[in-house]
Amino acid sequence: MLKEFREFAMKGNVVDLAVGVIIGAAFGAIVTSLVGDVIMPVIGAITGGLDFSNYFTPLSKAVTANNLADAKKQGAVLAWGNFFTLTLNFLIIAFVLFIVIRAMNKLKRKDEAAPTPPKLTRQEELLIEIRDLLKKG
Repeated sequence: MLKEFREFAMKGNVVDLAVGVIIGAAFGAIVTSLVGDVIMPVIGAITGGLDFSNYFTPLSKAVTANNLADAKKQGAVLAWGNFFTLTLNFLIIAFVLFIVIRAMNKLKRKDEAAPTPPKLTRQEELLIEIRDLLKKG
């Protein structure tokens, strides 16, 4: 059983998948930082200091807090600002993946567009030699 597991775990697809998951997690952290630390502060500066991650709508009269963390402790809230931030994260990730896949497809098309010419038969090679000799003479 251990031998079978080792064979399964060392197959190319499993290792490729593991690498993809690890890179995906790191990429997700980068995009989260990009949105939270770069894009949202710029949007906040343009809109007068708004912090979308802290926007919420109380669903209970018991919620009186001004920030999301305290409001969640007081009762049910609709954290639509956080949802907006996460949606922006998703759109950025989807756009970057679209660009990467598009570039990969272009590279594949270039490889497919340049097929190698078929190998000439012996008869065709002789005809080419005869043609070239007739041009010289």
